[in-house]
Amino acid sequence: MNTFDTDVLIVGAGPSGLMLAGELRLAGIPVVVLDRLPEPMRQSRALGFSARTLEEFAQRGLLTKFGELETIPIGHFGGLPLDYRIIEGGNFGVRGVPQSFTEKVLAEWALGLGADLRRAHEVVGLEQDEDGVTVEAATEAGPVRLRARYVVGCDGARSAVRKLSGIDFVGTDATMEMKMADFTGVRVPIRPTGQVGEAGMVVVLPLGPEAIRVVVFERGAGVRPTQEPPTFEEVADAFQRVTGEDIHAARPLWTSYFTDASRHAADYRKGRVFLAGDAAHIHLPIGAQGISAGVGDVVNLGWKLAAALKGYAPAGLLDTYGSERQPVGAGIVANTLVQRSLYLGGPEMQALRDVFADLITLEQVQRRLVGAVTGLDIVYDAGEGHPLLGRRLPEQDLVVADAKTTTFELLTPGRPILLDLHDNAQLRATAAAWSDRVDTVTATRPDPDAPAASLLVRPDGYLAWVSPDGSPDGLSEALTRWFGAPLTAA
Repeated sequence: MNTFDTDVLIVGAGPSGLMLAGELRLAGIPVVVLDRLPEPMRQSRALGFSARTLEEFAQRGLLTKFGELETIPIGHFGGLPLDYRIIEGGNFGVRGVPQSFTEKVLAEWALGLGADLRRAHEVVGLEQDEDGVTVEAATEAGPVRLRARYVVGCDGARSAVRKLSGIDFVGTDATMEMKMADFTGVRVPIRPTGQVGEAGMVVVLPLGPEAIRVVVFERGAGVRPTQEPPTFEEVADAFQRVTGEDIHAARPLWTSYFTDASRHAADYRKGRVFLAGDAAHIHLPIGAQGISAGVGDVVNLGWKLAAALKGYAPAGLLDTYGSERQPVGAGIVANTLVQRSLYLGGPEMQALRDVFADLITLEQVQRRLVGAVTGLDIVYDAGEGHPLLGRRLPEQDLVVADAKTTTFELLTPGRPILLDLHDNAQLRATAAAWSDRVDTVTATRPDPDAPAASLLVRPDGYLAWVSPDGSPDGLSEALTRWFGAPLTAA
């Protein structure tokens, strides 16, 4: 059965699924997105995204759609103060952006590029063979079957795609619960980084001019034996026991909860099925790392799927999705578990807090922690050579044909770039055999004294080749490794 309804079927219209849809459409790949909800969610657990996600949105020209954004220069790691400016361009990320708005921006972008979004489709069956994947979805009009060359599960912690594919979700069950409520009508002191006491911990955040969000952890309360959200009265009761403050008279807007359940998919790929976002990793939501990990997953995966579908992907390229992103997911699960113990543990964790408080005074430790929670320290295996290989390309000002631009603006189309900063005809001649899939840009730095290196940049913004002196040595090998065989013999 080789009749396909689309090339890529994405299950889940959250930030990960919508971002992947846009990435694939930039490459001209037909894509259908299925979501079980009949309409977008209006409430939001997440209220921001990390510094690396800020860069990834900027790489696709999306930041202007968010309006004015406020970044966080100083925050914490497990309740211990941490200044993110310790690294160049460092910040914790963006705050005050509801996930619902992020999804709206990404949906408009993906749909504007031609993605097909179908709501009220709940995936209930999945079968794959050598050529493709057949998915069955339940709809109000009855069952629907769709066939695609690849399927990507971006359908959250309870992922149907993961379960139907038989991929193990390894980790630990919840041991604690944090209740959450949005409300108006009552004012309480704002505590954006949390307040810890003997009875537990609370976070209080402003949601615009009127509404407030509270998050409450009550020590010793355990986990409720239900997946239903708590009532507002339950949240208000817990908040009063922890803080002594009464919010019962407020007008509730929404309640929810989350736990410290921490799990990681044993595989990010099984044949023609891939997992991304919460379908691949769940953890305590400290520091907006969930949305950011999911967006990072799909920005990594999108261009690789496109290369496979267009027929030029080198052998093993799709496998690099798992080899590159699984360590990132594992690191996030680990650092959130550590932060849980530091921040929410009882007196038995005081010795650990004391050790961390001492270690965090060291600049090397600060840099390591900032890089871990922001995603700015991610390094992929791009081979031996220059120390910048496999690292992200920060935004830099450039001049191309006497016009000002930036590295992020050059990445907006989602294509690989050979950035020739030495005006070297040999570089351009070498890359010409990949001109159908790699753009060559000759540019200069506005500051003539600034160091310049010619670079091969992957569509996700990571460096695949670096030449400090403009020599073409190793360029053809890097082009072949990441973007397949050349059009013609060298």
